[in-house]
Amino acid sequence: MPLTPAVALVMAMTCVSAAFADSEISAKRLKDLERVQQETDYGFRNGSFIVAPIPFSNPAIGSGLALGAGYLFKTDPSADTSVIGIGAMQSSNGSQAHGLMLNLALPENRWTFDTTLAKADVRYDFITGTQNIPLRQEGNLAQFGLSYGLTHDVSLGGTMRYLDTTIGLDVGGSLLPPEVLPDLGLELFSLGAVLEWDTRDNSDYPTKGFRLSVDANHGQTLSGPSRNYAYGKALFDTYHSFSDSSVFATRFSTCAADSNTPFFEQCSIGFTDGFRGFSPTQFLDTRLISAQVELRQRLGKRLGVVAFGGMGWTSDSFGSLDEAGTQAAVGFGLRYRVSQKFPVDFSIDVSHNDLDEDFLYIFVGQNF
Repeated sequence: MPLTPAVALVMAMTCVSAAFADSEISAKRLKDLERVQQETDYGFRNGSFIVAPIPFSNPAIGSGLALGAGYLFKTDPSADTSVIGIGAMQSSNGSQAHGLMLNLALPENRWTFDTTLAKADVRYDFITGTQNIPLRQEGNLAQFGLSYGLTHDVSLGGTMRYLDTTIGLDVGGSLLPPEVLPDLGLELFSLGAVLEWDTRDNSDYPTKGFRLSVDANHGQTLSGPSRNYAYGKALFDTYHSFSDSSVFATRFSTCAADSNTPFFEQCSIGFTDGFRGFSPTQFLDTRLISAQVELRQRLGKRLGVVAFGGMGWTSDSFGSLDEAGTQAAVGFGLRYRVSQKFPVDFSIDVSHNDLDEDFLYIFVGQNF
């Protein structure tokens, strides 16, 4: 989806997540460390503070800096790390966001709870035909999630979200596109269900296994004309190792949304699937299918390289996806391992698409 206040907050919290990954003690990936962990290492009072600045760059809002701070603790030796964090971001085009988050994991990860509160002011181009129309979107977000671990690998949960957002022309704009007019000022409430099946050996740098994530949501307006809509997506990632230093990763994505879904909740090549190679407001519709592949090669303890490519389709129905044309892109990237304890990489990627456009991406971690 395009850069909504919710997405902007995710970017603001990226630096927090990166810091967590550098300090997190996960039962799934660090069992050896947990065997020697002392009983006093868990409990709220035995946590630690983390502060981290993270640079970023993407086609939607340009380059910038995100700053996050968090308090990490474990409720039990068998639980993943819980986090209380705050974050803020500012980009080169004037976009900014700030907010706070809480992720709480109970013993054995049977129950996990997360909440996010945020305020964002983001600027991005809405691409229609050959025109780039500058938009400014402001909003307040409150989001809550609760999930239950059915097994070690499978979890089922629900989400609740409130979003109050307004949209208008940014400096330099002269005419709002008709696709945007119904969504200029919305107060939205949505409920969702999330199913996740995750067999990966590592959540930061998987070398084998798969992850299937499916979510379905129902939204409605709280003020103004009554409006109900549904939208959802599924992501399937797989990982295979050719050697100790080579990993082949794939992502298959699909998305569907009602025709009256706000444009910023619809299916987008770029935000829905994490596709590198297009502006996320360039190919936006109510149906999406995409496929991506990536070869990851470690060159040593610190350095690594990747080569990636993908194809995607968007349309107003699955039956007409082939008529809308194929969007394709390829690229390469560099990786620098920022942690000696955990496989967390600082990533720089360059992509080239079939429209002869180039894009630069800077982020922390893997794309999928």
